[in-house]
Amino acid sequence: MTQPIANPAATAATPPAPRPKDCTHDKLRRLMRRMSAHYDARLRQVGLKTTQFSLLARVGHLGPVRPADLAEAMGLDASTLTRNLKPLAQAGWLTVNAGVDARSRLVSLTDTGRAKLLEARVPWREAQAALAVQLGAERVTALHALIDESLALLPAHEPEDGAQDD
Repeated sequence: MTQPIANPAATAATPPAPRPKDCTHDKLRRLMRRMSAHYDARLRQVGLKTTQFSLLARVGHLGPVRPADLAEAMGLDASTLTRNLKPLAQAGWLTVNAGVDARSRLVSLTDTGRAKLLEARVPWREAQAALAVQLGAERVTALHALIDESLALLPAHEPEDGAQDD
């Protein structure tokens, strides 16, 4: 069987898709370190880190929530969530109490935690606004869209059988 002859005009008109030159993981980690530093600098004035604010805000949004549901909503594994909850509970900003049965737990904001969250919203909004000025609102909107699209395309949990592509 003969192979069809490629149309040179069609081949020349379709340039190859661009390929990333650098490590995507490295670039994303560098961006996240800068983003975290940007937000942490604002939140420091109220005694919080970005990760703590995000956790308080998510618990505040979800209401009393099971740790497993909170971990899934935040994209964290159970041990990371437990480690991140401890200082917030020690500060009195949230509680981890018994749930509906003896085996379940519920994470809730305390009144002090709600007050801390309200206090932190001002510097958080300042950080958001400053980022929009630095990067441009259109770029931030495009970044959000790209992140949302990428999250939709990637699995929430990688298989643990070691069969991952490099």
